[in-house]
Amino acid sequence: MKNSLKTIKENNSNFYKVFMIMIFLGLSIAAFVVGNIYGSMDISIKSILGILKCPNNLDPQWLVIWNVRIPRTIVGILVGINLSISGAILQGVMRNPLADPGIIGISSGAGLTGIIILILFPQYQYLVPPVAFLGAMIAAIMVYILAWKNGIQPMRVVLAGVAVSAVLGAGISALMVFFSERVHGAIMFMNGGLSAKSWPQVYMILPYTIVGIILAFLMAERLNILVLGDDAARGLGINVEFVRFELVVIAAMLAASAVSVVGLLSFVGLVIPHTVRLILGSNYKYLIPGSAFLGAAIVVFCDTLGRTIFAPIEIPVGIIMALLGAPFFLYLLRRQR
Repeated sequence: MKNSLKTIKENNSNFYKVFMIMIFLGLSIAAFVVGNIYGSMDISIKSILGILKCPNNLDPQWLVIWNVRIPRTIVGILVGINLSISGAILQGVMRNPLADPGIIGISSGAGLTGIIILILFPQYQYLVPPVAFLGAMIAAIMVYILAWKNGIQPMRVVLAGVAVSAVLGAGISALMVFFSERVHGAIMFMNGGLSAKSWPQVYMILPYTIVGIILAFLMAERLNILVLGDDAARGLGINVEFVRFELVVIAAMLAASAVSVVGLLSFVGLVIPHTVRLILGSNYKYLIPGSAFLGAAIVVFCDTLGRTIFAPIEIPVGIIMALLGAPFFLYLLRRQR
């Protein structure tokens, strides 16, 4: 009888989690639709469907929808997925709800190397994703080394990440000062924006998103074990340091690919996974898809808000996310004390 009740409770719990993931998926679809409707030129759903059914290269609305809004919203979705999954992985690896690619320095590492390419070697922009990944990995290793002392402690990770971010941020600022005549192309990169993003950026980030999602799902069970603690994980036959390194590589790849396309977009990897964890719990089989869908929805909704609230002036999505994420970060930091 007890076993039957337990099974029923587990089934109800799993149904609830799947239902909420479907809600997050619905929000991401709604964000995609809203992002294509609203902007400097509002276009109805009926008109959008008509444009897609009967393409006309001479129609201004077709040009706006196909060359601007659809690829821009797709980039926003992919960036939200990448940063959210990256943050969820890092929070599990570090066992710290305050960890995210921006706060612990991974985004700054990717940003510095990306800025170096954009400012010093603009002719090699196609190298930004792999170089940003290298910078992200170096930053992650620096944080890991600085935070290690008889194991990983959550607060040491945050403090080490803040220190590494400050140093790397100083490097970015120095480059912008010394090469001020070339800084125009880096301004949007610094603030995290989706302006002027089109199909080339979709093709740039999409492979990293696909590979990252697959690897994250394959590692979900090991991540669940790792969250239990190093001793428990070793007792279950997990090579803790090797698995942790694998997960950091996946998180760095996802974060670096997002940063290489939109720049330094903070707080997505912090706010989204923690919100999803409060709703769905800490099982990464549900946390990863939940974070991906909700992250996609939030980034696209924030970008649409930034495009429309003061139209025709556009506010980068990074500023909107910072306004939402900073209070949430302070709330989490207060809870940790």
